[in-house]
Amino acid sequence: MRWPENLQPMRMTRIAVVAPLDSLRDALARTADAGVVEFDLPPERAVQGEAARMLRETRGGSPEPAVLPAAPDLQRLADTHRFDLLAGEAELEEHAAAAFSKGGVAALAGWTPETARAGLAGRLAETGAAAVPLPHPRGAEAPSLLPGARRAENGRGSLAPLVETYGTVPYADLDPAPLAWAAYVLMFGMMFGDAGHGLLLLAGAAALLAGYPRRWPRLRRVWPFVLGAGVTSTVFGVLYGEFFGPTHLIPQVWLAPLEEPVELLVAAIGVGAVLLAGAYAIGIVNRWREGGWPVALYEPSGIAGASAFLGIGALAAGFYLGLPWLTIAGGAFAALGLGLAFAGFLTASGGGGTGLVEALVEVFDLVVRLGANLVSFARLAAFGLTHAALAGIVWSATAALWQRGGVSTVLAFVVFAVGTAMTFALEALVAGVQALRLEYYELFSRLFRSTGRPFRPWHIPMIAEEVDGSCPQK
Repeated sequence: MRWPENLQPMRMTRIAVVAPLDSLRDALARTADAGVVEFDLPPERAVQGEAARMLRETRGGSPEPAVLPAAPDLQRLADTHRFDLLAGEAELEEHAAAAFSKGGVAALAGWTPETARAGLAGRLAETGAAAVPLPHPRGAEAPSLLPGARRAENGRGSLAPLVETYGTVPYADLDPAPLAWAAYVLMFGMMFGDAGHGLLLLAGAAALLAGYPRRWPRLRRVWPFVLGAGVTSTVFGVLYGEFFGPTHLIPQVWLAPLEEPVELLVAAIGVGAVLLAGAYAIGIVNRWREGGWPVALYEPSGIAGASAFLGIGALAAGFYLGLPWLTIAGGAFAALGLGLAFAGFLTASGGGGTGLVEALVEVFDLVVRLGANLVSFARLAAFGLTHAALAGIVWSATAALWQRGGVSTVLAFVVFAVGTAMTFALEALVAGVQALRLEYYELFSRLFRSTGRPFRPWHIPMIAEEVDGSCPQK
């Protein structure tokens, strides 16, 4: 897969499953088993097939459907209580009824990933059917499927829920999952900066990769987040000189959070500015892919918003540093961005006096939100300070008990173990939630202006022919 394709939803192809009427059922069964096609079915469809009728009469309920390679005897399925196979046949009948037929041939249109079309065509050839490519319908949005999203056990698939929890990536937009993961673990590490705690996270990631815990296999898919958080937490711990608190076991490379809070606050705002600039860059590309340069130019999440953001930042920096040229350039960029945003708001509001007032209010709101979004990243420093303070309290209590000797030495171990566990659990939860909040509210609001349509392929597993007349084998 080429690099550009790694940064966008999987390429979808419009196809029609075309089959002779006498083999349509078998072709649909293989399509269902492949599980790679989302068919276009009418929203209102009544199931009136023979299998559905028999399933209702036998009161078979709603079992998980399954299908056989060839058409079975429906009465035999009902007599042997194979309601799963009856349910599968009912779905096949429903899809067959939705197909367009003419001259002894039936066709049913839908979407499939480009990478899956060849494999599907090979399976359909067994029944004399074919997967015929169709042109992309004008104005129709293809469903979205992020790379690796259907293979949750690999690293890329494990990243998809970070984006999908927010919403479905529009088909035209870039897939931000890898970059969103990088931003998330960076922010987490800045708030959770402790080399000792980071090493614990790395040990947890190793356990997840080794297949633990056995009882909760679904937890294993979070290993990229635990691994990334462990790396960044360890790095920031080294920078802060924190190893299970201010134990002085490692040297301070950059700053001590509790001793230099202002410097940490400025650094947090700087990190936020860089992340926001990156979000604007992706947002510009997304707006261009969605509607061309007019949308990319005037949208507040496009060039207009990016120019205003960079211009106001340069204006503030020039004023603070006493650099007139930077102040003038920043003011010009800010005026350009706000002017473009105003033009876009005015056009969207329809013009006129009411539209003018609405556009002015929107521009004012844009400026306020730019400042609020940037200041929101101060929480990276605030929770970094909280983490350092809690770890420092635990270490101070441990050291005080240790110096007393005797029984207090044992209590020192207890206080250190319990305090570290509580600090680790509480701060990991807080840092995780706050990083997610910044990701969704400050960054994703610039990447997306709408959500897409998720790819929902039709899937019914196929099982082998019946062996003893009642129990098919998997």
